[in-house]
Amino acid sequence: MDKNIAWYIQKQVERTIKNINNRNMEGYYIKNREQLFQKLKDLITEGSTVGVGDSMTLFETGVIEFLRSGKFNFLDKYKVELTSDDKRNIYIKNFSAATFICSTNALTESGELYNIDGNGSRVAPMIYGPKQVILVTGINKIVKNSEEAEIRVRQYAAPIDAKRLNKDTPCTKLGYCVDCKTPNRICNDFVVIRGQFIKGRIKILIVGETLGY
Repeated sequence: MDKNIAWYIQKQVERTIKNINNRNMEGYYIKNREQLFQKLKDLITEGSTVGVGDSMTLFETGVIEFLRSGKFNFLDKYKVELTSDDKRNIYIKNFSAATFICSTNALTESGELYNIDGNGSRVAPMIYGPKQVILVTGINKIVKNSEEAEIRVRQYAAPIDAKRLNKDTPCTKLGYCVDCKTPNRICNDFVVIRGQFIKGRIKILIVGETLGY
């Protein structure tokens, strides 16, 4: 990476982490995947129950395979044999998990988390339930403010994710959001998290890579 671009990103991450910490959450900069796994080992107790939300970032970084190591009671929503009822049971169990891991659709420099969800199974445990929530996110998710966050999520992340899920929605044909009213839309729950009552419950691990959508 060009040293001047690296300098710019470093300053952006420093501002973001400072503002995350000011919101009663914890922000960390993770240089590489080796550091990521070490941090996860430090944060997650072996044998504890861990749930995850839908996230390409967790696959790209190898976090899903890390959780499948047998060292954790992993509520694995990605097992191919699961039925719809099985998945719903896992979603309910996530609320009582010791740790819930996912990513975020956007992270503002002021420390806000901006997410859009289809059925709430990802954003709901972020808000309440698990004792600890860990968000793994790439530097590409950082935006200036909530206005940029909504544009990023609605016009970039959501259409790509809808395409991944083979949804029959206008955005999978047009490549951009038209705020459709179709039953297959995945943009149903708009959630902005601006802080926490419990200090450090939400921990945001910003990895120095481009990850996910």
